[in-house]
Amino acid sequence: MTTADAAYSGSIPALYDRCLGALLFAPYATDMVRRLSGLAEGAVLETAAGTGIVTRELAARLPDGVRIVATDLNKDMLDCAAAKPGMERVVFRQADAQSLPFTDASFDAVVCQFGVMMFPDRVAAYREACRVLKPGGRLLFSVWGSISNNPAGAVINDAVAALFPADPPRFLTRAPYGYNDTVLIEADLQQGGFTKVAIDTITLPCRGGTARDLATGYCHGSPLGREIEARKPGGLVAATDAITVALTERFGETVDTTMQAIVVTAG
Repeated sequence: MTTADAAYSGSIPALYDRCLGALLFAPYATDMVRRLSGLAEGAVLETAAGTGIVTRELAARLPDGVRIVATDLNKDMLDCAAAKPGMERVVFRQADAQSLPFTDASFDAVVCQFGVMMFPDRVAAYREACRVLKPGGRLLFSVWGSISNNPAGAVINDAVAALFPADPPRFLTRAPYGYNDTVLIEADLQQGGFTKVAIDTITLPCRGGTARDLATGYCHGSPLGREIEARKPGGLVAATDAITVALTERFGETVDTTMQAIVVTAG
């Protein structure tokens, strides 16, 4: 994991949200917020909120008695989230999940969807989550399953590797799909101060987005694009085209496959 893996700025947030949000992240956001349905009052902290895909579900579904605070390391991502309709009740704050600017025992729940994989020091982030949780509070987060269990990601990874066989970009296997060993996850959580851990593996449909949008989202809306540019300056257009072809050959012009995530509850 590198600091650059967590850098989502400039034009990335809008493309990330438009091309990847509904296809990859929204289905799991619904599942995540459903797991908080018993919370009637108190406060929820979201870390690595990104463009607000989970945040919007929290704002729409949690009772008015629940205060919602959404944070992210990247201001551009938060700005994209805050501009969405229905976010008026949410407090947005730029913050590092590894060093949270909140007092001890401030929140009833801490949630994080597909962000933990990007933290350079996950144990530090777990310690911070544990610190800001009230007694009896819970940490709820998700990470992607292995790339072999996420066919679209595997096709993209193979297509990019074919473009640079001598030095293939490793972003996908290092970051998004690089933290799914449940034994390691539980051990990290225990180091972070959590004693009770429950882990679910959730497979959902991945359908509706186009091959072109998915290719664009990864090449232009994620740090993968920087790795491609580092190997071939000006090569993003050709890489996007190659990935689009590979996805279309495997799934058709409209993607229809499955995706797998690991959902963790810790207390």
